[in-house]
Amino acid sequence: MDVNRGCSDVGTDRLSAAAGTRSCDGPVNGNPLLDRLDPRDGRRLLTLPGELVWATTWMTEANEIVSPRLGLPLPPVIDWPDPDEEPDGGAHRKGVHWKTVSLTAHPFVWLDDETTDADQRWVAVHHPRPALLQRVDPLVGLTNAAFAAVRQWLVQHDEIA
Repeated sequence: MDVNRGCSDVGTDRLSAAAGTRSCDGPVNGNPLLDRLDPRDGRRLLTLPGELVWATTWMTEANEIVSPRLGLPLPPVIDWPDPDEEPDGGAHRKGVHWKTVSLTAHPFVWLDDETTDADQRWVAVHHPRPALLQRVDPLVGLTNAAFAAVRQWLVQHDEIA
């Protein structure tokens, strides 16, 4: 994700961030949240304007394990910098998620269950390009309202889609 492009980023650190509301019948590949992934969410993500990119610590495993369950092609995966390499270990961010700083090189939409108001404030101050941080409730997953908000934002910012 080192090029300037419009992206829809889906964080799957806690798989329920991209999960539907299906019930969990049991663990798959050792992770019970994988059963909660809803293939309909994959189809809905693909209908959004913009480029889908994995913004997850799963790295390439997102394409090996999650993409097939969602019926997604193999989206690019962000190569995260090592947060431990920051001079102060990232303490200067004061509650800002460590991914936030890395995502702000370009316009983006970020769907994740870990974003907070601190991330919103940081992006508003430090990111001069359009950005939408859409928090996803990990107990609910991607909702119709979340998809509508993302679609509306992308249409309003069609220069990045």
